[in-house]
Amino acid sequence: MIRATSIPNTVTLHVPLTLIKRGGRKEMQLPEGAEQTRRTDNTLIKALARAFRWKRMLETGDFMTITELAEREGVAVSYLTRVLRLTLLAPEIIAVILDGLHGPELTLTKVTGPFPLEWALQRGYFQSLN
Repeated sequence: MIRATSIPNTVTLHVPLTLIKRGGRKEMQLPEGAEQTRRTDNTLIKALARAFRWKRMLETGDFMTITELAEREGVAVSYLTRVLRLTLLAPEIIAVILDGLHGPELTLTKVTGPFPLEWALQRGYFQSLN
């Protein structure tokens, strides 16, 4: 039996997307204007929880120094101090992170880096908030 038309062996599909790193994993970012469902960033939420837990442990006197706490938690002192700074974020920024309403640009790397301490200035600094 002879076919009049041949069936192609391959099909090429082009999907416009960008790969970004988010919390140590790669994630696809849709093109501008595409509808995207919001998800909470578990890495950011875990860091916030750790920050407030560590702050409470220091305030209650369970640990006298950051070094002692870092040793007990099995993390580097530099990491502990960067994460501990998250307790200085404005309450509305924390709420946006917990609700998953922030943009993909707001990552753990960005929030553990230097940021303004004044809450009004933080809103401008973290512009990816919606």
